[in-house]
Amino acid sequence: MPVATPYIKVCGMREPTSLAAVAALQPDFLGFIFYPKSSRYVGQGLSGSMLAALPVGIQKVGVFVDEATEVIRARVREFGLDLVQLHGHETPAQCQQLREGGLEVVKAFSVGADFDFNQLTPYLGHVDYFLFDTKGAQPGGNGTTFDWRLLERYPFQVPYFLAGGLELAHAETLRNLRLPGLFALDLNSKFETAPGAKDAALLQQMFTELRLTHQAS
Repeated sequence: MPVATPYIKVCGMREPTSLAAVAALQPDFLGFIFYPKSSRYVGQGLSGSMLAALPVGIQKVGVFVDEATEVIRARVREFGLDLVQLHGHETPAQCQQLREGGLEVVKAFSVGADFDFNQLTPYLGHVDYFLFDTKGAQPGGNGTTFDWRLLERYPFQVPYFLAGGLELAHAETLRNLRLPGLFALDLNSKFETAPGAKDAALLQQMFTELRLTHQAS
């Protein structure tokens, strides 16, 4: 699903005040991390009622790492999630189980210089989106970019999210990327004052820069 300017996802939301400020900017997606080892783990900071009060049109994404299907489904019900983003070693079968429950599924892959697109093949038909993040010590949120030119060779029709250290300095380049399959940009650590607390003013600048194409059309 190519778009003139990619959609925008802000991930790693946790602090209620920060959530309200970022939601007011109307991102297309907001991401919430349900991985206890993450510094942005939702924990007890947010509730289902807070997410239910978000502006209409914002899609809520739950991020999980090697979690049991039933646990994921319980979090989906509790927080009213629209999509699940899987950042571990989840199988195509588990992805399909989640989709059969009416969820959209994003399967994340860590990208390094030797990334092989063939590893995506078993997931075709079982996920709605891929997500490409920079290979690093953590399953995600490492705050570094990879060589986006690798995605010029992307061979599939499944749309994907681009993640990994995206920041304001990249805005013009990102706005003009014409990569096959690029669907959305995933913003996280470079827009934080602390893990889970976003700088809404900096995000507003980024949103404005990324959406210049839409404003001019």
